Amino acid sequence: MKLAFSTLGVPGLPMPDVARLAAANGYHGVELRGHTEEPVHPGIAPDERARVAAEFRAAGVEILTVAGYVRVAAEGPDEPVLTGLRDLVRLAHDLGARNVRVFPGGGDRSAAEADASAAARLGDAAPYATELGVRILLETHDSHRTGADAARVLGPVGHGSVGAIWDVMHPWLGGEDPATSYAALSPHLGYVQVKDIASADDTTPLALGAGVLPLTECVELLSREGWDGWLCWEYEKRWYPAARELPELLAPGRDHLLRLLADAA
Repeated sequence: MKLAFSTLGVPGLPMPDVARLAAANGYHGVELRGHTEEPVHPGIAPDERARVAAEFRAAGVEILTVAGYVRVAAEGPDEPVLTGLRDLVRLAHDLGARNVRVFPGGGDRSAAEADASAAARLGDAAPYATELGVRILLETHDSHRTGADAARVLGPVGHGSVGAIWDVMHPWLGGEDPATSYAALSPHLGYVQVKDIASADDTTPLALGAGVLPLTECVELLSREGWDGWLCWEYEKRWYPAARELPELLAPGRDHLLRLLADAA
């Protein structure tokens, strides 16, 4: 498996510094938060996109994903959602990223309505993603926090350019065990977001291995199933400013994941 981290853990850090940080700490890739608070988002110009792509190539670090904020199950007209999806896919293509991350965002809608909207919109966007060589990945999050929730959307889409991100925290918070999450998501799985927290009531980010999330169980399961994709550490520093700084945790976090992988082999 390859290792990456999300720039949610280093909010606002310039892209050359992100690339150097990943290379220096032995990470193969990064997930770039695609938000206007950050250096990379759908509004940046073509020359800036080319410059960022070149910086990461020079560092030998892959841009795994552009983590966007489109909510595919949200109430309202389809076109703004579809425009947002196309913009993210184009940005990922220009950066050389293989994926974009989207949220469900169904809010208070009924499950049936939210599922139907999300599946229709992802299905509409899939051919454009295929054309540009990018995969749209729905994260287990908010209204669709478990693997079973996400699979209700992804199964009807049934397209290779649409898949899932298994954020290990949200299904766990939703009462779903890792084996059940994996079984639901495995036909669609793009990669796995790892993290750690103190408890279900305190989701302040911690160093990997310092909290309660079942990381050992998840890695053992993935290894047993022969899955060889990416593990991406999403450390939510942006939402928890008092949390420890991510750069000082990156090398120990890498070592922890490598130990889990070695033990599971």
